[in-house]
Amino acid sequence: MIKITRIFGLTVALGLAGNALAEPLWVGRFSESDAAVPAPWKIERLSDKFPPTRYAVRRWDGVVGIEAHARKSMALFGRNVTVDLKKTPILCWQWRIDAPVASADMSTKAGDDYAARVYLTFTLPPDELSFGTRAKLALARSIYGDQVPDAALNYVWDNKHPVGTLQDNAYTDRTRMLVRRTGSDQAGGWVQERRDVGKDLQRAFPGSKGQLTGLAIASDTDNTGEEAHAGFADFRFVASEQECPVPSGE
Repeated sequence: MIKITRIFGLTVALGLAGNALAEPLWVGRFSESDAAVPAPWKIERLSDKFPPTRYAVRRWDGVVGIEAHARKSMALFGRNVTVDLKKTPILCWQWRIDAPVASADMSTKAGDDYAARVYLTFTLPPDELSFGTRAKLALARSIYGDQVPDAALNYVWDNKHPVGTLQDNAYTDRTRMLVRRTGSDQAGGWVQERRDVGKDLQRAFPGSKGQLTGLAIASDTDNTGEEAHAGFADFRFVASEQECPVPSGE
């Protein structure tokens, strides 16, 4: 009995040690030596009607990240990802804005602009998509290409809606907007974030078994015609019981 207890205790200890040593899954850690658009990231234009938002690698108040500058513009800065949300559902990152988009209104197409947003895309099992939804997606993809996802979740830095607000995008109910920060109180400096993407997916699309396949960032002002300036850095996924690791050099 004592021997069995010791073996059990050793097994638990090794398991805890393994969890403690588990490495975060980095999907966006940038270096000053990176190219302007470091692989596998790319700029994705959703329309030719407006110029693309400008993106560049920059060291900003001690943090190396992606600087976004929007002026009557829109484009995503994104990449494909493969993440098992059952194992590592927590997304950690940091971002900053100079100011929110003053005239934005996320409930209208004319106001669908954000100083900063983090855009997650998902592939859904066929049985989660109705015939009508599949038809709408097929039409959208015939116009905009295969970059149109089955479903998407956006964490946004809004101008006025309360933190925690969740609603459909003004253009499509296949994209849900979740307000993570709002207003200008925290503008002008880096803000650390931690979100359980698995839980947020269930809140946005109840019962969904979606697979996370893409991550993008954006500052966009194509609808309001305003200007926005933001930064994004240090994207990584960790297990539920793990803390967000502090990026090296900070």
